[in-house]
Amino acid sequence: MTLSNIPPLVTVFGGSGFVGRYVVRALAKRGYRIRVAVRRPDLALFLQPLGNVGQITFFQSNLRFSDSVRRAVEGADHVVNCVGLLFENGKNGFDAVQSEGARLVAEAAHEQGATLTHVSAIGADKDSPSHYARSKAAAEAAVQKIVPDAVIVRPSIIFGPEDDFFNKFGKMSLISPFLPLIGGGKTKFQPVYVGDVAEVIARSVDGQLAGGQVYELGGRDVLSFRECLEEVLKVTGRKRALVSLPFGLASFFGGIAGAIPLITPPLTADQVRLLKTDNVVSEAAVSEGRTLSGLGIRAAQLDAVLPTYLVQYRQHGQFGRAA
Repeated sequence: MTLSNIPPLVTVFGGSGFVGRYVVRALAKRGYRIRVAVRRPDLALFLQPLGNVGQITFFQSNLRFSDSVRRAVEGADHVVNCVGLLFENGKNGFDAVQSEGARLVAEAAHEQGATLTHVSAIGADKDSPSHYARSKAAAEAAVQKIVPDAVIVRPSIIFGPEDDFFNKFGKMSLISPFLPLIGGGKTKFQPVYVGDVAEVIARSVDGQLAGGQVYELGGRDVLSFRECLEEVLKVTGRKRALVSLPFGLASFFGGIAGAIPLITPPLTADQVRLLKTDNVVSEAAVSEGRTLSGLGIRAAQLDAVLPTYLVQYRQHGQFGRAA
C-alpha cells in the first residue's frame, strides 16, 4: 500500500463563472488541488491568487466536445459542474451545454471513478414551458442515471457581487425612469447568497452530503419580484416607477432582444416563461432537511449583502446615501 500526502484533485467545470469562482475559493481554503476547466483559460487566471503556488491549474475544455471533457477529468478524485447558461448564443444552446454537456461530464466522472457534484436550479422541470428549465431537468436525469450517487444542488436566484439579477436592475435604474414588473411582479423568489451555495458544494466534495440527493438552496426570505426591485431602489437610493409589464408584452420584447446577434439580451422570451413559476424551496426539501438550514448553514441576509455591491449604483457611489 502506497501512502501519499498529495491532496485530492477536484476538476471544476465553469470555475471562472459567477458560482464557480466562489467554489474554487472554498475548495482552495480546504487545501484541495483544483483544476479549473473552462473554454478560455486565459480569462480565468484571476483565480490563481485564491490558492497557493501550483494549487490551482487551468485546463481548456468545452462541454460540447467529449474528448476535452474526458481529458479535463483525468486523474480527478471529484468533479464539480458549475456550467450554466442564462440565454442561448449560437452553438452554445441549452441542450448542447446544459443537457448534453452535463451528460458528458457525468460519463467522464463515471469512467474516472470520481465522485460528482452537479449544479442545477430550482425550477428544473421536464414539463416546464421554459427551454432552460427543461434542459436543467434533462441534465439532472442524465446525471442520476450515469452517476446514481451524485449530489445535485438546486439554488434559487443567486445574489452576490457578480450576479446577473440585482446588478441588472441596479444598472437599469441608472438610465431608465422606471423598472419593469414582469407579469405584475408577483413571481416569488428565495434569493440565496453565492457564498452559501459554494459552501454546500465544498461540503459535498468533502463527502459531508448524502450522495444521490437533490439539495434545494434558498435564502432566509421569500420575496416577490416587486419586493426584489423595491430592495434595489432602497439600497441605491433611487426613485423609479415600478411599471407592470404583462407576460405577453414582455415575451414580445424578449423575443426581439433575444434575436439580435452579438449582444447580451436584457430579457429573453424563455426567461419570461420561466418567470411564470415561483422559484422557491419545496416543502419536501424542507421537511427532509435538503436545504441550507437542514445542513446547519445560517443563510446570509439579502439586505446585509446587497449594500456591499449595489452602492456603485448610488448617485455618488459608495459616498452616496440611500434615500
